[in-house]
Amino acid sequence: MKIVTWNINGVRARIGNLTHWLTESAPDIVCLQEIKTVDEQFPRAEIEALGYNVETNGQKSFNGVAILSKLPFDEVNRGLPGDDADDHARFIEGVFSTDQGALRVASLYLPNGNPVEDERKFSYKLAWMARLERWAEERLRLEEALVLAGDYNVIPEPADARFPENWLGDALFQPQTRQAFRRLKNLGFTEAVRSVTDSAGVYTFWDYQAGAWQKNNGIRIDHLLLSPEAANRFSSASVEKHVRAWEKPSDHVPVAIELSLQPA
Repeated sequence: MKIVTWNINGVRARIGNLTHWLTESAPDIVCLQEIKTVDEQFPRAEIEALGYNVETNGQKSFNGVAILSKLPFDEVNRGLPGDDADDHARFIEGVFSTDQGALRVASLYLPNGNPVEDERKFSYKLAWMARLERWAEERLRLEEALVLAGDYNVIPEPADARFPENWLGDALFQPQTRQAFRRLKNLGFTEAVRSVTDSAGVYTFWDYQAGAWQKNNGIRIDHLLLSPEAANRFSSASVEKHVRAWEKPSDHVPVAIELSLQPA
């Protein structure tokens, strides 16, 4: 079973790229971030025509997450618990039946947190990560295959940036941000890409500015975390870097994993 995360950076603007990629890559489950549209305007018909079920948690003009799945949804949960005042559409969870029991997949779009000097924005980022940690700890108690897939807006280590020194003042690379990510992982998750390679130069995001793509000036901020039950079925991870060279690309690329699971 192929599960992919991709920050699409505007699903309606890139629906052609998305449908082409779905046909080419043939994922079973896709977690999208930054769909930037309300649920009613999501281009559902084009995606359903390719055999996918669609669930969204949208928001006008910014944020928004979705899950596309060839498997039927058994359950859908929208919004990260823990703050009733948080109206940002950054979280959706789907539950599916497989031959090994339940599979839970969450599509996450963590806050950027910049500028760090804006206490409100950076505090929101850290508070959101703390809520995610509490939620994940509860979900792990279910002892099910769980995949937390998304744009974490976290550069975990210096090797995850072409020029880490350029990110020292950025919220994505602050010590508190990286520590929060490590705490989440240390609950018992396996970070899929780093479980198969420790090489530098593995990036998932290239800015539109200053020729970042052409110069390979990238960072790795899109991650898939696997519960022990999912890690036991894990077989591969890959970054579909070529998509960044397409016309009208997102600044992120798809990151994929393969799990040895079959639909129930």
